[in-house]
Amino acid sequence: MAVPLSVLDLAPVSTGSTRAAALNNSLKLAIAAEQAGYFRYWMAEHHGSPTFMSSATSLLLGRAAEHTSTIRLGSGGVMLPNHAPLMVAEYYGTLATIYGDRIDLGLGRAPGTDPVTAAELKRGDADLRDFTQDVTKLQRYLAPAEPGGFKGVSGAEAGVLGISVKPYQLRRNIRAIPGEGTQVPLWVLGSSTGGASVAAELGLPFSFASHFAPGHMSAALATYRENFNAMAETAEIPGPRVMAGINVMVCEDTHEAHFQFTTNTKLRSDLFFGQSRPLAAPRADRVDRTKAEGINPTAFVGNPAEVAEKIDTFVTEHAIDELIITCYAFDPEIRLASYELLAKEYLG
Repeated sequence: MAVPLSVLDLAPVSTGSTRAAALNNSLKLAIAAEQAGYFRYWMAEHHGSPTFMSSATSLLLGRAAEHTSTIRLGSGGVMLPNHAPLMVAEYYGTLATIYGDRIDLGLGRAPGTDPVTAAELKRGDADLRDFTQDVTKLQRYLAPAEPGGFKGVSGAEAGVLGISVKPYQLRRNIRAIPGEGTQVPLWVLGSSTGGASVAAELGLPFSFASHFAPGHMSAALATYRENFNAMAETAEIPGPRVMAGINVMVCEDTHEAHFQFTTNTKLRSDLFFGQSRPLAAPRADRVDRTKAEGINPTAFVGNPAEVAEKIDTFVTEHAIDELIITCYAFDPEIRLASYELLAKEYLG
């Protein structure tokens, strides 16, 4: 049985192209994903990367929301150590206030960048306990207002009007406005058992980064499912729900798909050796590497029927509820076609 397919976009820029073009191509992808029947379009937060332009995810998702009407939009994810939960609630609560109930909030604890940039961004610790507390705090900001409302005014409100207020008149509680009452659905992201344990403890859906950490998948999913707490005060779902990431390249011709996928293998090789640069053009002399067994068990490359069959096997083997798909192509039109071919074959 087919599961929902979603898109994970990092707004990659290709060699010889521009950053503005990369962002425009991401908008085209969001529009095409909606038309093709994808369930969600998520963007991943990255900073200081010559490869990925998705640093300001809430801005980019707002742009996508202006040009779509049904597809769910969200972060995949917001890296909480970089942000105050209140500000995240305000940003994504604003999106939900404008565009209604189609905004998601995926939350991770990695910095999404190199250590030096992370030090500049860092607001808090990526420790599991701190992360858990931040997720809980964020959920509270997005919850409905307390019965009876809030008394008092904020200093900012008084300042705008030039009014002096006495200390006892100031509001003591913190509110995310907009954000309060939107109850934007939360997802916990992870690439290890750490994120899985947080998602289980809080009773939240879990999105596992199997597209780049396939070796940890079985342990993480077991941890999540075995420890899921449906009775947690923070629980948003009645039982475990797993989304998993995969890498895909689909072309009408299998050999062409492997040829186009060499852009992905070059990207992975560069990142492995600490090199970050725009996407490279595909090369025929790299094709054999894309076919090597065991390089990446969540890389599904081939014609539409072949890839759909591999997805069915993967979903069944790991009991996946939803797939989120990355696709890197030097030519943005090849990327669009890959997503469209897969949706036509798999979703019908």
